[in-house]
Amino acid sequence: MGRILAIDYGTKRTGIAVTDPLRIIPGGLGTVATHDLWSFLADYLGREQVDIIVMGYPTNMNGEDSASMKQIRPFTEKLRKQYPEKQIVMFDERFTSVLAQRAILDSGIGRMARRNKALVDEVSATIILESFMDSKLYKEL
Repeated sequence: MGRILAIDYGTKRTGIAVTDPLRIIPGGLGTVATHDLWSFLADYLGREQVDIIVMGYPTNMNGEDSASMKQIRPFTEKLRKQYPEKQIVMFDERFTSVLAQRAILDSGIGRMARRNKALVDEVSATIILESFMDSKLYKEL
């Protein structure tokens, strides 16, 4: 059994989270400049066994795709072609940035650290991963 990797794709930065090899504990892996994402994935997927990649799927309140899907959809299609052996799953990421900011605030981190957008992206990816692992979709895989 391989790990599950979650991606919170952004135009500037991309948050990454991953499970342990037994898929019990999700955790933040870091934030990568989006222009370096392909090289990061090639390196990480070359070193670690990952079976499932969860892509955050941003939607508006009315359920329609958000504007950022114009970049996420082509990235996801290329990811599927580049890694056909991996299961790529799109998972709703509504409110993850808000939840991430709340989690950071609740953790007692200082005000300057809370302004760190990279930290928000990493925590958002972790929330996407946790939500996916708790979902019916994951249990049906």
